Amino acid sequence: MIKIEKLHKSYPIGKDSLHVLKGLDLHIKEGEFVAIMGSSGSGKSTLLNIVGLLDEHDSGNYYLNGQLIEKLDEKKAAILRNKFLGFVFQSFNLINYKTAVENVALPLYYQGIGRKERHDIAMQYLRKVGLEDWANHLPSEMSGGQKQRVAIARALVTKPKVVLADEPTGALDSTTSEAVMEMLKEINREGMTVFVITHEEDIAEQTDRIVRLKDGVIISDELTNNKATV
Repeated sequence: MIKIEKLHKSYPIGKDSLHVLKGLDLHIKEGEFVAIMGSSGSGKSTLLNIVGLLDEHDSGNYYLNGQLIEKLDEKKAAILRNKFLGFVFQSFNLINYKTAVENVALPLYYQGIGRKERHDIAMQYLRKVGLEDWANHLPSEMSGGQKQRVAIARALVTKPKVVLADEPTGALDSTTSEAVMEMLKEINREGMTVFVITHEEDIAEQTDRIVRLKDGVIISDELTNNKATV
């Protein structure tokens, strides 16, 4: 599903450049539940941005669902993101002036789906995350856990192949974090590939595989007790 070969990425800093990713090799199969761990500056957010088609790599190869990703303009990248990827962020990234159902329905608008069908599908996914009764509430009227569940419903509404979760429990208390992780496990059991960026060991241990980054290189890639083989 995700295949990365000898991936490099640098950012200019004045007259110099910062080499963030240094020849990464990573293969994530369809249906895997993988955690990417590393301290600040390890390159994990840069990797997520490249996998999520939010940034471009400098050299190496990146394949998404068998397609080589290179030299995409923003329109093509947006089409691929909308087709294959769902995003869950630590800060939720909900639109404050839109209700829960409007936030969840938004990706369907970009797919050209009509208003009534968008609403019906969005309600289906709010039911899936247990928030049907909160459909007409604004984000300001919801708890952090509720907002994250709305964000998960929004990530799922286009039926993506991969869910990319960037510190999805970082702003939540331990009980709510556990509920969010259970939701991600359920998504994975349904066959979806789940790719989690986290700095929390207890969160990573709930996935099937932990890839650790340090200074732009992979220092370990190990199965957890949840999985016997990759």
